Amino acid sequence: MKITSANLEVSAVRRSQYPTSNLPEFLLVGRSNVGKSSFVNSITNRKKLARISATPGKTRNLNFYLINEEFYFVDVFGYGYASLGKKEQKKFGLMIEDYLEKREQLKKVYLLVDLRHKPSDDDVLMYKFLKYYNLPVTVVATKADKVSNSRKIKCEKTIRQVLQLDEEDNLIVFSSLTREGKDKILKEIESLIYVETQ
Repeated sequence: MKITSANLEVSAVRRSQYPTSNLPEFLLVGRSNVGKSSFVNSITNRKKLARISATPGKTRNLNFYLINEEFYFVDVFGYGYASLGKKEQKKFGLMIEDYLEKREQLKKVYLLVDLRHKPSDDDVLMYKFLKYYNLPVTVVATKADKVSNSRKIKCEKTIRQVLQLDEEDNLIVFSSLTREGKDKILKEIESLIYVETQ
């Protein structure tokens, strides 16, 4: 798949603002500093499509990026950031739950974790949350350029063990800098879109 167009179409805080098309959607979730914006920019070959904030946790809505007029990346505000009050956390939690439970266009979730570190309790909770809704998940282990090749296999094993990854869920090692893993992700998305159009 070659990305020829990518635009932020909608920044939503409620369901009534979501796109009304039936195009496939791929949800991006992860901690505030895991590199979701860099992931979007790298996959789409756009340096500034997704804003990379100096303040983690600043994005507090659902950003719908229309890619190739064929599908959406849906970027969720990062979790695990302490500045959010309990009221805000509950509000955003309910919004995500509503999206996961009722959004028929959602085809797969990409859970981004940092390859360098053991998944956090929040990462484990998010994975279990997604599996509760029987959603297919691909775990994307980011910042691979910061890990030596000799350590990558060990780091991958740790992620699988801590998350207790289901056999049907993929784990892709990714770097927004070197583009490692990019082709695998695009091929996976392409295959799902292709199935969707049959």
